Amino acid sequence: MSTEERKITIIEGPPPTFEPVPPVQMGVLLGVLEGPEGHQLAVTRVRALNGPALVERCYRAWRDRTMIPLEFRTPMGTLQRVPIVAVKHQKTEEGDVLTLWVLLTRDVLEEMVEAQDWNDEDDDLDLSDDWA
Repeated sequence: MSTEERKITIIEGPPPTFEPVPPVQMGVLLGVLEGPEGHQLAVTRVRALNGPALVERCYRAWRDRTMIPLEFRTPMGTLQRVPIVAVKHQKTEEGDVLTLWVLLTRDVLEEMVEAQDWNDEDDDLDLSDDWA
């Protein structure tokens, strides 16, 4: 077994945006939602320097029955890790793109909603007179 830490980390750029996966599209992935804690299956797309190598890293982890997380900073700046349950690589004109299906825990979902609410409040502020 390799000594590399099995994770995929977003090193730079904005936090990932997650889209919920509708139940009709869950298909085979539905079984991963079973468990003691509520999870939301979500999909995100991230750029990668070497997409095929990252897909292979996922496959090796799953073959060894090991969880491989996506590690990222939330909009609030905290480090989060969510399990990757499926991955797909695409070659585009802009480079490699990974489509990752992940399980978001309640804690991560709450922090993402809180950050969005905080950003929405900032958008509502009119500071133009204060900054003249």
